[in-house]
Amino acid sequence: MGTNIETSQPGFPEPPDAGTAAPASSASRKLPGSLKFGRIDAPLDEVEAAAGRSRDYIFTQQDPAGFWCGELEADSMLEADYIFMHHLLGTGDPGKLQRALTEMLRFQKEDGSWSIYPGGPGNISLSVKCYFACKLMGWSQDEPILVKAREWILANGGVVECNTFTKIYLCTLGQYEYDAVPAIPPEIVLFPNWFYFNIYEISSWSRAILVPLSIAYAKKPFKKIAPEQGIDELFVGGREKANLHLRWDKKKVFGWRNFFLFCDRMTHWFERIHIRPLRKIALKKAEKWMLERFEMSDGLGAIYPAMMNAIIALRCLGYSLDDPQVIRAMDEFEKLGIDEPNGSKDYEKPTFRMQPCVSPVWDTAQAVFALGEAGVPRNDPRMLKAADWMLSKEVRHKGDWSIKVPKTQPGGWYFEFNNEFYPDVDDSGQVLLALNKVDNPRERYQYDVCQRAIEWIFSMQCRNGGWASFDKDNTKMIFEQIPFADHNAMLDPPTVDITGRILETLATYGYTRKDRRIEKAIKFIYSEQEPDGSWFGRWGVNYIYGTFLVLRGLEAIGVWNHEPEVQQAAEWLRSIQNADGGWGETCGTYDDPITRGIGPSTPSQTAWAILGLLAAGDNRSDSVAKGIKWLLKEQQADGSWDESTGEEVTRQAIYTGTGFPRVFYLAYHLYRNYFPLLALTNYKRSIERELAS
Repeated sequence: MGTNIETSQPGFPEPPDAGTAAPASSASRKLPGSLKFGRIDAPLDEVEAAAGRSRDYIFTQQDPAGFWCGELEADSMLEADYIFMHHLLGTGDPGKLQRALTEMLRFQKEDGSWSIYPGGPGNISLSVKCYFACKLMGWSQDEPILVKAREWILANGGVVECNTFTKIYLCTLGQYEYDAVPAIPPEIVLFPNWFYFNIYEISSWSRAILVPLSIAYAKKPFKKIAPEQGIDELFVGGREKANLHLRWDKKKVFGWRNFFLFCDRMTHWFERIHIRPLRKIALKKAEKWMLERFEMSDGLGAIYPAMMNAIIALRCLGYSLDDPQVIRAMDEFEKLGIDEPNGSKDYEKPTFRMQPCVSPVWDTAQAVFALGEAGVPRNDPRMLKAADWMLSKEVRHKGDWSIKVPKTQPGGWYFEFNNEFYPDVDDSGQVLLALNKVDNPRERYQYDVCQRAIEWIFSMQCRNGGWASFDKDNTKMIFEQIPFADHNAMLDPPTVDITGRILETLATYGYTRKDRRIEKAIKFIYSEQEPDGSWFGRWGVNYIYGTFLVLRGLEAIGVWNHEPEVQQAAEWLRSIQNADGGWGETCGTYDDPITRGIGPSTPSQTAWAILGLLAAGDNRSDSVAKGIKWLLKEQQADGSWDESTGEEVTRQAIYTGTGFPRVFYLAYHLYRNYFPLLALTNYKRSIERELAS
């Protein structure tokens, strides 16, 4: 991609000069008489009425403190882990644990397995965890639900096929052998920052997960459980005959995987003969690293795996259950839960479910931006309250990111209520877009905050021109070959979806293509385009998400919408539209890219596709008109949209958010509302501009 076509041919308008703003869309030019905009499938008054209902509904979801925070839904692994952790520690409310089990059992598939996203295939690690959770809660292996699950697990290789994190959790309760799991020695924290294999060369979330897990690995906690609670029956041929050890790569005998496996075996050998000269120092440093990051945060990393691992690590280090650090860590972990002892609108039975984290900064920034685009006055008190809340969450302390950019002053925003060590580029860009929609009486203060954030964002630009989420140049692919890297998220490379958002942000604050950093980002985006014209979406599902953000970024920064890259992307979006007029794509596209753009229509993904087409200059195709009609038809009486699947017992939000591709997916419950509002108002504005020209 990235090749140019001859624009001097008949029928091609001249492109704008480089460094100047391109036309907002092809619709902004006078059309020949035969091509005049002749019909609007959705009258603008209907669009405006729908947008008005949506605006009103979104404001009803605003917290009195000024922020928005929709539920963040994930798979049943969270409930299974919740049950596991409390059984390991001997804690937990029995009623809440039972409700967590009820929630988990809702989503067992017909074949007996559990999936990491609605409608997806069974996942071995998740299914083993859910089965084990049932056993811990006192279920017999003869229960029909467990018989069905066991048959599926054994047919898919049994426990030995689980990932490393699952196996280590099983070790703590005597269901796997510590000698057979990949070693995670705490000595990794001792590597100096200049060393190739230091912990700051892996992703921030892996860092927060692995450091406390390395403490647990070193201490090797063990709690004996009743024989009937064990899962020996999940080993193919029985546990005694199972080969628990990792398999060597026979095809690449001298490859990196075998090298790391050799190092892993050597580490285990040193463990067995107690040659660990730096272990005490390493544990102290790992403990100090962890405790420092408890400060100004809603738990370690403010994400559930790291928070849970940190609680286990504290207990391994000898902290008592009534120690203030343990109490605080447990409280933060429990806050992620949503307890409904009287049932919910989707399920009448009492349930308890866990969120992987919370998203107030992200949801607030998206909501304010969509409301601002929808015409809510810039001095509306509700908008000002939201802006002040976001300003109060500005990062003012250096975190892990500063290892790579030590001379840069703190700035930007994180995702959660408090997570000072881990601001991210994506949230920072979106907050800047939102603040631009508000006239703040504290104008100078807001200006200074925004300038600090922009400087921080520029400092985080990677060598290839793109932006990643939490770190700069976190791209050493060799780390993916480490045995414990099977959670598929060891790195945080630059992505086009974040880069597209940052281009839109920078354009909003006056930057143009005359800035060489902008041109470098555009070049990165072009280099990442797929042959069919789409772009991969790292943080949203999937190619629709990546493509829409890239197209918005390119339009905002002044890239001519007749460029072949832009038009090819628009054609791809039109080509994947569903027969009902909407768009959809499943998490399965991360496993099989051939299925990209295929899935049942959803409000969020339909809105993304429409926004992408509008950014590419298309506001008058049948695709856009049908997409708008679909959104109007699917809007509910209260102004919201539904984005769920299944019957009452198994009703579940459709996952259009991505945590770790192929491993962990998310449903942002507010995506279904603020993105359709953004699409409707952008469409209306585009048509009004067309009719006025």
